[in-house]
Amino acid sequence: MHRSTSTALRGLAIASTLLLPIAASAQQTQVIVSGVGYLQYVYQLKDTNHVNNFDVTRAYVNLIGKFAGGVGARVTLDVNRPAGDNSLRYRLKYAFATYQPTGSALTYKLGMIHTPLLDWEEALWDYRMQGQMAMERGGYVTSSDIGFGIDGKWGPDNVNAQLTFVNGEGYSGGPGDQRKDILARVSARVMMTDDSSRVGGLRLTAYAGYGKPTSGGQRNRFLGIVSYRSKQITLAGEFASTKDSVTATPTPSTTGRVISAFGVFHIPNSKAAVIARVDITDPNTSTAGNKQTRFIGGVSYQLSPNLRLLADIDHVTFEGTPTPAQEAVRSQALFQTQITF
Repeated sequence: MHRSTSTALRGLAIASTLLLPIAASAQQTQVIVSGVGYLQYVYQLKDTNHVNNFDVTRAYVNLIGKFAGGVGARVTLDVNRPAGDNSLRYRLKYAFATYQPTGSALTYKLGMIHTPLLDWEEALWDYRMQGQMAMERGGYVTSSDIGFGIDGKWGPDNVNAQLTFVNGEGYSGGPGDQRKDILARVSARVMMTDDSSRVGGLRLTAYAGYGKPTSGGQRNRFLGIVSYRSKQITLAGEFASTKDSVTATPTPSTTGRVISAFGVFHIPNSKAAVIARVDITDPNTSTAGNKQTRFIGGVSYQLSPNLRLLADIDHVTFEGTPTPAQEAVRSQALFQTQITF
């Protein structure tokens, strides 16, 4: 009886020794599943029939993995409604691996990665539920592309930066040809506030993109942002210059300009906030009649940590005469929600 007990104990000890590396590895592996969805009701104020609809404008499902040795990964599925198709479809938004050496301020990314501007700017604005930022709405930048990137932060986050070398056609544009784009952003905090995040404080931010579209030409963007963010107030102004041309189906070089300013005021001792934004987009500064000005204003309410509500007006004015289709949708009343989990 004593011998069998000793044998069992020795077997248990051996099994425990063999399982310890597996248990340690499991503790170093973490996989997080999260998501966000944007829902809205829109009422067309200028349309003679006052078209109004409920819609799911976007939904994302994120899988984020953290592994031993500074290795990580992210996969994000993007559910959206494509033009000309009333169904909702899903596609890849992000799919990349990361590596951060121990003690390093740099993180290396490879795959379908964040581009440097939009992820940062949307975090500053914090109301992606309302719609795209001015540069994305104008078709000048995309939020994701396939390639290689380096993220860095120092301070922590007194300076944060991102450099990418990507295909240049965006996550929905395919790989393109041999031509590639170089995109870079750097943001420096020159004064602290009670918001110590990567977008908090008084900041100066610069962004540049240099590339060539498929078949040749130029695709250059230069942008500067001055921003101030605390827990109560966000204020930001940006100015961008763009240069575009295409070689295959020849188009002349055009210089564009985008000016955007926005603010958020969180009402003290309340879950409510007031938002306002103005976007001025001129795709060709040498030709009159192209400029569009968008006004956004509304009130949000954080019903719970996972559910935010927004009622707003989105109105566009045209330097030239709008088409009937543009006239019908240029002024909208929106009720939007953001659900996160």
